Amino acid sequence: MSRLILAVPSKGRLQEQANAYFADAGLAMSKAAGARGYRATLESLPEIDVMLLSAGEIADALLAGDAHLGITGEDLIRESAPSLEGRVALVKPLSFGYADVVVAVPQAWIDVASMADLDDVCAAFYQRHRRRLRVATKYVNLTRGFFARHGIWDYRIVESGGATEGAPSAGIAEAIVDITTTGATLAANNLKTLSDGTILKSRATLAAGLAAKWDADAAGQAKMLLARLAARERARAALVLRARLHGPSGGGPDAAITALGKLGVTVLSRPARGNAGGEFALLCPRGKLTEAVTLLRRRGGGGAVTAQTVDYVFETEDPLVAEFERSIAR
Repeated sequence: MSRLILAVPSKGRLQEQANAYFADAGLAMSKAAGARGYRATLESLPEIDVMLLSAGEIADALLAGDAHLGITGEDLIRESAPSLEGRVALVKPLSFGYADVVVAVPQAWIDVASMADLDDVCAAFYQRHRRRLRVATKYVNLTRGFFARHGIWDYRIVESGGATEGAPSAGIAEAIVDITTTGATLAANNLKTLSDGTILKSRATLAAGLAAKWDADAAGQAKMLLARLAARERARAALVLRARLHGPSGGGPDAAITALGKLGVTVLSRPARGNAGGEFALLCPRGKLTEAVTLLRRRGGGGAVTAQTVDYVFETEDPLVAEFERSIAR
């Protein structure tokens, strides 16, 4: 039996967030004994091998087929593989690790607000200095692609190995391409982003390496993991309502269920008598609770309506699992 290899961040804020994400789904992570800190296991899914790598190494492992699944920033994946087709499938965007890859220039360039303005500056800079304007970045491939789409050619990339935002003040470059979350670090270094200079709005992403060996065992383990994560996310976003709906007068329960469906409410269970009435269990989006209860009252709901939280909501046909199956089959 082959084992699924899942690569997760080994350090930093992304590690903390990934660990919390799995723990919330009942999949607490613990380092494997004697593995020098590079291997771990997931509670409830011990058949999955967890590999602890840096965020950049995870992108490389996915591309090389050394990991079946991995959590890392979309920016790192797209930098490593500008074309993902046939190489990496972005299975699920996650709710953490947000960062924008942006083009930033000195605030003193008051007449430079867009990529078109930067193009003019690049041309003028070359005419004046007989050398190309320098752009410091760790994102070489993303920068080249983005600048090409804007028709900018009179520049050269200076690969950054450290704090990219300090490059202009240090005289290493005139502009930069870097990640930002709040913009505070850029502002502290007297830089500003261009109005149309956002290259990528990135976030942590669960991705699949299509070069990995996806046999039946690995695919089955991946589907178990994805179903568990999707069920937990579905449960966090919903409540289970229990309500009694009366018989066929005024359209009966079926008419009420149809109206509730427009709010995104679905039926989990209904009494055997169907439209004759009885107790129904309904799955309701949290944000639609008040509207759903009001509608139930108008449509003949009798007695108390209770709302309960649940840990997981599994679907017979899970859309996330179905999309994953299509991805590895391509």
